[in-house]
Amino acid sequence: MSLNELKEKWVPRASALWSRARASALGQRVEALPWWRRWPTRREWLRLAVALPVLFIVYVLLLIPFTPSISDIRKAKLDQPAQILSADGKLLGEFKRSNRQWVPLEQISPAVVKALVATEDHRFYEHHGMDFTRTAGSVIHTLNGNPQGGSTITQQLARNLYPTEIGRARNINRKLKEAITAFKIEALYTKDEILETYLNTVPFLYNAYGIEMAARTYFDKPAAKLTVLESATLVGMLKGNAYYNPVINPDRAIARRNTVLSQMVKRGELKDEEFERLKKRPMRLDFERQEEPTGMAPHFSQQLRKWLIAWADKHDYNIYTDGLVVRTTLDSRLQNWAQQAVNRQMNTLQGIANTNWSHRDGWSTDNPLVLQLVRESDEFRKLTRTGKAEAVSEEDAIKKLLSDKPFMKKLREDKTRVQAGFLAMDPRTSAVLAWVGSRDYALDAFDHVAQARRQPGSTFKPFVYGAALQQGAKPSDTRKDQEVEIKLPGGEVWCPSDAVAPTGMPITLTDALAYSKNTITAELGQEVGMDRVIKLARALGVRQSPLEAVPSLALGSSPVTLLEMVNAYGSIANSGRYTPPQLVTRIENADGELLAEFTPPKPDVVWDEEENYGLLEMMRAVIDKGTGRAIRKQYGIRADVAGKTGTTQGNADGWFILMHPQIVAGAWAGFNDSRISLKSDQWGQGSRSALPMVGDFMSRALRSPMLNAKAHFTEPNTSHWWSDLVGRLRDKVQEWSSSDEEVSDKHERATPAAPSAPAPQSKGSDADIIESTPAAPPSANSSSTPPASPDRNGQPPDLDSSPGLAPSDALSAPVPAQPSAAARMPAPSNWSDIGTALPPAAPLNAPADSR
Repeated sequence: MSLNELKEKWVPRASALWSRARASALGQRVEALPWWRRWPTRREWLRLAVALPVLFIVYVLLLIPFTPSISDIRKAKLDQPAQILSADGKLLGEFKRSNRQWVPLEQISPAVVKALVATEDHRFYEHHGMDFTRTAGSVIHTLNGNPQGGSTITQQLARNLYPTEIGRARNINRKLKEAITAFKIEALYTKDEILETYLNTVPFLYNAYGIEMAARTYFDKPAAKLTVLESATLVGMLKGNAYYNPVINPDRAIARRNTVLSQMVKRGELKDEEFERLKKRPMRLDFERQEEPTGMAPHFSQQLRKWLIAWADKHDYNIYTDGLVVRTTLDSRLQNWAQQAVNRQMNTLQGIANTNWSHRDGWSTDNPLVLQLVRESDEFRKLTRTGKAEAVSEEDAIKKLLSDKPFMKKLREDKTRVQAGFLAMDPRTSAVLAWVGSRDYALDAFDHVAQARRQPGSTFKPFVYGAALQQGAKPSDTRKDQEVEIKLPGGEVWCPSDAVAPTGMPITLTDALAYSKNTITAELGQEVGMDRVIKLARALGVRQSPLEAVPSLALGSSPVTLLEMVNAYGSIANSGRYTPPQLVTRIENADGELLAEFTPPKPDVVWDEEENYGLLEMMRAVIDKGTGRAIRKQYGIRADVAGKTGTTQGNADGWFILMHPQIVAGAWAGFNDSRISLKSDQWGQGSRSALPMVGDFMSRALRSPMLNAKAHFTEPNTSHWWSDLVGRLRDKVQEWSSSDEEVSDKHERATPAAPSAPAPQSKGSDADIIESTPAAPPSANSSSTPPASPDRNGQPPDLDSSPGLAPSDALSAPVPAQPSAAARMPAPSNWSDIGTALPPAAPLNAPADSR
């Protein structure tokens, strides 16, 4: 119905009704009332008619400041994403608003432009941002119960560019903002520039933004080579991406495509005979998802993005449009070596996991763990969801899923995929040099460096020995290698044990740490007090994760992040001085002008330099003759290094951290679900799962000109006889380590502490010292961690906000794609790990870890 027909039909009727109402008895009474309580006169109606447009104009003027500014619109057209550069000038990545590739209008098929204008806005070249004729027509159709859109291409562009500022609500306020922004866009750009911007910003599903990415996603070709049919298909999707998705709704997409073709005929862009020929063609897709480039350090970049967004908001910059250049501490060469080391070791461990899980006691329907994993799957929940007509019982759902081979294969692959985290830092400045968050970002974007909280096992033990040194102990002090009983609240007794039976002979604290003795470490922790251990760990760098002051903490029962542990070891390597992690050195604008520069803050002096050096000497012994001796024997590293291995119950986690005066590198290996393991006591050890990644990386780094392989840790400035003796002993140990293997073995057998030290499993293997794993209940291995909270000693974690490091709440916020439910698994009553008996679970409420 046209506008004139509406006037002819409704105006006389309305006038007649108004006249009858005024002539009625009620109307006469109303007329007699004062003016503010009666119907307005004709003059008053006239004044109101004049006032309404004035009020409307005032309201529009008030809305203008709440719409995107001219400068914002210019930035959106330029769209310069922030560039992330390594310390050696290599591009690590760009922070784009979306996954798109900008192409100029001349590189877009003319058929796309013709189809777009004919379908979405055929008067595009005639209006100045708003088509009033079309808008009025859409209002009339909407009032008649047939809602229609009246937005021009320019208005749609405004909505696409500024979804937050304009919104998508169906109200007059949004339409006014949209129209105001459209007028601004038309004032700034030519029609061709508007078309180019629109086609490069419109979304097309499957993480494809812009016509170029859409063409590559649906037809595997550039936008310049799109045919008329392909152009009509993509333009037809703009009415409703999901509804007209050609991948899952081909029939709807064909119908919509033909509608676009008919509009092209109507506007003279396509001949009738060609339309008749084309509309019969089937839908032919060449679909392939377009993955967004991740760069060489994707987890590092994502961590940096969180911090940079906060910095940019504070300083009035936009990371997607202002062309910021962020120079980081990461070195592309070290990052490449780290990624290669992780890939090599993961391939090895994955082969072992695949083999071991193929045994009869591995991945089978008789395995209670496999059944539990099936029950926790999304597919099981969908089948048993109450309220659904097709819902089935739990037993039927289990039977159905167990017989579903593709589902079981995918579940096994997901659950038994070995994962890793790797981090390297400069201990002098805490600058991050290499960061590998997982073996493959595309398969697992969860960051095992900054997000995952896992039990550190024996890598936590140095904090116990350090606290003992603070209380006056000496590395040469001895403890008897014997069984230990620790009383717990409630009268229960915990008996930690080691991988080898106690010898009953005295052993030095240095050897106890080198051979990772659980009994002596747990007893020493009780002597020192867990509060002191926590205080030292916090001071050195474990500042975000909660630490439970329970006896098993001495053996590493409280989950922490790899970032915290490497940072803490870096403090030890830096003479006991703590510096928070550094990711960024400077930020520049697109013209190279300096916007901000970041230098490491003054280090916090954590503890006495002599005590720190004493701990460092003890950790040298771990590498020279203890659980980490493969670093020297297998990887040939002769530099001045110190470190510690770590293994948790059931070999769920393998750790190794190595310190050098110029670099500290740490690695973690395991599975996202801590109930899954390699099913191998040999390969599950940190010295076999995590150490090879660090050894591979460090052997290459120390051979490069970036590091001085002859550098030594700084000795404390003292003339005490003890430090001189320690120095001579260290030189002697290094002399021994450089001799041939046979002489080294003979010397180790002649050492007084040797009878109490764990012996290698196989003759001639220098990497097979079995590490005693911590005694902690399986529930402590669960995969979710509560947020950081004050320690039991009343000292809350010190939350760092370092250059480039996101706030600590961001570290634990993301949730992995497949959360573990280990905490819900019943713990075996008499299970133990390589000689380490479980303590009673009730008093040891260690916080769960976040995968």
